[in-house]
Amino acid sequence: MIRRQAIVLLALVGLLVATYLWLYKIGVLGELRCGTGSCEYVQTSRFADLLGVPVAFYGVAGYAMLFVIGLAGLEGRFAGDRRLSVLLAALATVGFAFTLYLTYIELFVLHAICRWCVASAAIMTAIWAAAVAGVSRR
Repeated sequence: MIRRQAIVLLALVGLLVATYLWLYKIGVLGELRCGTGSCEYVQTSRFADLLGVPVAFYGVAGYAMLFVIGLAGLEGRFAGDRRLSVLLAALATVGFAFTLYLTYIELFVLHAICRWCVASAAIMTAIWAAAVAGVSRR
């Protein structure tokens, strides 16, 4: 149960980060607050869109799915349901693989790091670890 609670909390934080990046990408926010790093360079690169959709929107959708499924898994009748644990682990694995791809692009193609992207990568990695541990524990 504690792993699902952690997944829900992390997914909510990830959803906020991804929404911030998506709102910037679609022009709702005028300036990206990054401090140091190359956030705007990364967000305006040709890799910031996939199949005509901003990559940040994939993050919004992914984190939202993890949040909703994780939240459903906290309800009493689903608390022991292994299928939800497997579904969370599968979705988290897809998100983690996508995160690895995006991190590779940042490091080895763009040679630039976005702090928000690093935060999202850390969040997704933690979700993935918790979700996989939740499946292997059962």
